[in-house]
Amino acid sequence: MSNSLDNRLNHIYDRITADDFLKNSGASGEIGFHIFDYPPADELRVRSFISTLLDQLTKRRPDLTYTHINLFELVVQYLTDRKLLDRAYGFQKNKGDDELLKALKGPLHEQKIAQYLVEARTPNDNDLIFISGIGSCWPLIRSHTLLNSLHPFIDKAPLILFYPGKYDGQGLRLFGKLNESNYYRAFQLIS
Repeated sequence: MSNSLDNRLNHIYDRITADDFLKNSGASGEIGFHIFDYPPADELRVRSFISTLLDQLTKRRPDLTYTHINLFELVVQYLTDRKLLDRAYGFQKNKGDDELLKALKGPLHEQKIAQYLVEARTPNDNDLIFISGIGSCWPLIRSHTLLNSLHPFIDKAPLILFYPGKYDGQGLRLFGKLNESNYYRAFQLIS
């Protein structure tokens, strides 16, 4: 892991516990969505860091409430709740990946996932919202569309998306290679 990533990770705790950050006062009244991008090769290191970060929050700032949403786990739970998971496994086995993607396009539409996320995890009841696991959900879930779908629901707590790829303030590139779409309504958490 590079020193640059180490330095960026080491600044997260102070950034997210700062009063101005917690007040969710974005520039020009923009919603407080933040992206922490990182090299996909460092996925396991970032996962470990998230666990440590949440442990630090619990011990050092017990007054803060947070929810951590692993998007992959949320999607699996969503499909389970709708009794679609076993059917999806069978569909993939019999028809293949491309047909499964087509079949899940409707049930996994980002607006439905955003609604489920809000109902299952009540993010606005927390001081901070962390989302990880976006890379594990590709190509089923698109980051930019999910974030756009969450805008109407999340207005109080800052949201931090851990993103295995690149975010330059204008667009997202999952895994540093795939152009998802222009997305300019989030701030870089740590440059």
